[in-house]
Amino acid sequence: MNESFWQSKKVFITGHTGFKGSWLCLWLSTMGATVTGYALEPQTVPNLYELCGIDSLINSVIGDIRDKARLSEALSAAEPDVVIHMAAQALVKPSYADPAHTFDVNVMGTVNLLEAVRLAVESGIPIKAVINVTTDKCYENKEWAWGYRENDPLGGYDAYSNSKACSELVTAAYRSSFFNAKSFRKHGVALATARAGNVIGGGDWAQDRLVPDTVRAFMNASEVMIRNPHAIRPWQHVLEPLSGYLLLAQKLVEEGIAFAESWNFGPLDQDAKPVGWIVEQLCKKWGDGAAYSIDFSSYAHEAHYLKLDCSKAQQLLGWKPRWNLNQALDKVIEWTLAYQKKEKMRQVCLSQLNEYSMTTG
Repeated sequence: MNESFWQSKKVFITGHTGFKGSWLCLWLSTMGATVTGYALEPQTVPNLYELCGIDSLINSVIGDIRDKARLSEALSAAEPDVVIHMAAQALVKPSYADPAHTFDVNVMGTVNLLEAVRLAVESGIPIKAVINVTTDKCYENKEWAWGYRENDPLGGYDAYSNSKACSELVTAAYRSSFFNAKSFRKHGVALATARAGNVIGGGDWAQDRLVPDTVRAFMNASEVMIRNPHAIRPWQHVLEPLSGYLLLAQKLVEEGIAFAESWNFGPLDQDAKPVGWIVEQLCKKWGDGAAYSIDFSSYAHEAHYLKLDCSKAQQLLGWKPRWNLNQALDKVIEWTLAYQKKEKMRQVCLSQLNEYSMTTG
């Protein structure tokens, strides 16, 4: 990634108040980009967005991705070069409690975003690159031992996973119908999707996510309760997929339609680890009596085995993970201890960003 590329680039991000969105806004601001964010208010207390004072670095528009008119108005006003869509209902468990809401946000939210892009382009706004961020769970999970490639069938057992597969299909329809390669000279938009693994890092306070739940238990000196200890996921530090999105956006702007496809951004094979292994490592790194136990209650279905094949991104984009899983877990603990000490969290994040940027992988 060429950091100078982002100097003065105008970037429109949906979901900017979330965990990944906050890290991305901070990173882009350090590179000199002009960022406009569109999202709901932060959904947790505490949250990374407020801890890092992201609001002072960007133009923030508080709005619902389901509000088509407000979203379109905000995007057109920003006149972006690059659009990155991350606003979503991003958890499996809540999708069982309210599947209609999950589909509304994740499917119609994508429709609304792409409609806003289409209308903005028709009005003369020269948007160059659009990335819809979905998930590794968008694939039809066959529980096989190898990673999913971008051309494997889409699917999804639960409402969350299925809604993200639907979001991929919506994106493909808009790419074929309105941002087709054959008419690229006319519309000038390169539209791609990005599928990341299980993202971890400092500043994630979401409920029903393994690492945030574990860290909260540590901070409260309580035992961690985990379910599905043998379930294997592709774990990665949040900066890994974000670096992929930024590199992909750069390629979309510079080389156009050639990169307007779907892309996996996951960890190396050896960093796909069981839930139980993750918690054991976090307990060791935290020390001071940290412990966990297994919850044998019956829960809704979740995938047991899931891996991504990132050969395409590695070969065609030149992207690869820089931090292994052990390093990623170290950074989670480092960030959390700094938070407990009431350090300036923007500086902590910037320090980790700088360290990541200096790592060659």
